[in-house]
Amino acid sequence: MDKITEQILRRRIHGLFLSRKCERIDELSRELLGLHCWFHRNVAFSALIRGAELSGWKNTLTKTWLYRGTLHGVVFDDLPLLLALHSGEFSFEWLMEKEQAREISEKIIGLMEDGVYSRAEMRCIFASEYDSHVIEKIFSPWGGIFVYLARLGKVAFRNMTSRDFDLISAEPRQTAEEALPEIFRRFISAYGPATIEDASWFLGLWKERKKELIALNLEEFSRIEQDKKVYYYIENGNVMGDIPELTLLSGFDPLIVSYAERSAVLPIEYKSSVVLKSGICNPTIAVNGQVAGIWNIKKGEPIIEFFSEQPVRIKERASDLVEDIKRRTAEVI
Repeated sequence: MDKITEQILRRRIHGLFLSRKCERIDELSRELLGLHCWFHRNVAFSALIRGAELSGWKNTLTKTWLYRGTLHGVVFDDLPLLLALHSGEFSFEWLMEKEQAREISEKIIGLMEDGVYSRAEMRCIFASEYDSHVIEKIFSPWGGIFVYLARLGKVAFRNMTSRDFDLISAEPRQTAEEALPEIFRRFISAYGPATIEDASWFLGLWKERKKELIALNLEEFSRIEQDKKVYYYIENGNVMGDIPELTLLSGFDPLIVSYAERSAVLPIEYKSSVVLKSGICNPTIAVNGQVAGIWNIKKGEPIIEFFSEQPVRIKERASDLVEDIKRRTAEVI
C-alpha cells in the first residue's frame, strides 16, 4: 500500500469509528448519516464493532428508506434534512395513475390513524376493494406504496426490527438545493477523504444532479490528489489512529459500500465472495485495512472464513470478537 492510499485509509477508518469508539448508537448514526439496514442485525453488528451500546436500540433509531432507495436506521430529528435531498423526485405514478395513487395513500394513512399498522391486515382490507394486480403493487415485497409515503416523511417502520409501519411527521422543511451543502459537508466529515464520485454514489445523485456537487464551494475542504482524482476531507487537527491489524466489518459496512471505488479495501479477487449477485454485502474481516475474509452468525453459531492463511493470533482474535458479538446480540435481537 503506497503512502497516499494509506493516508486516505487511515482517515476514513478514523472518520468511520473503526480506530476509535462511539459509545452511543444515535450519535454513531448521526455522524455516519444513517446506518445501512437491509438486514436489521447489521445495524447491531456495526454499532458493536464501533463501541456503541445496544440498549434500547430498536426504538432509538428510525428505520426508513433513504439514499439510493436503501433502508437506513437514522436519528429521527435528522429525517427532514436527509429526506429533503430527494424531495419531490419519487412518486408512485410509474405503477398506477396519479389519482389512484393519491386515493390509496389517503386510505393507508386513514387506516393507520385508526390503529391499523400491519401490512397483512391492510392487505385483507384492500382485497375487498381492489383486484390482485393492484394489491401486489401496493404491498410489493420491495415496500410498495410505503416507500413513497416514507420518502415524503409520513411513515416509517414501527421500530428497527418490525415489519409494520407507523405514522410520523418528518416532512422536509428545505429544498434539495438548501439541504445539499450541509449533507455534503457531513458526508465529507465522516467519510472523507472522498471524491465527488463517492459523494454522488453515496447520496444517489445521478447524472445531472451530480453537477450540483461540483457547483458547491469545495475550497473550504482540504484535499489529497492521487491518480488524477481529488479526495476531499476536513482537517480538524485530530490525531488519526493507526490502521488496526484486525477489524470486523458489518454487512454493508460503510467502509465498503459508501465509495464508488472500493479496491483499496476490497481486493478484486475477493469481491464475488463479499458482494453477492443478489446485492447482499456480507460481514467481513479486514486485516491491516484490507478485506481478508468473511464472518457471520448463522443459526446462533459463529462462521469465520479467511480467504488466505493467517497467523494464529489473527484467527484467535477474530474468533474472540465474533463470539463477543454473538453473545451481545443474542441478548437484544
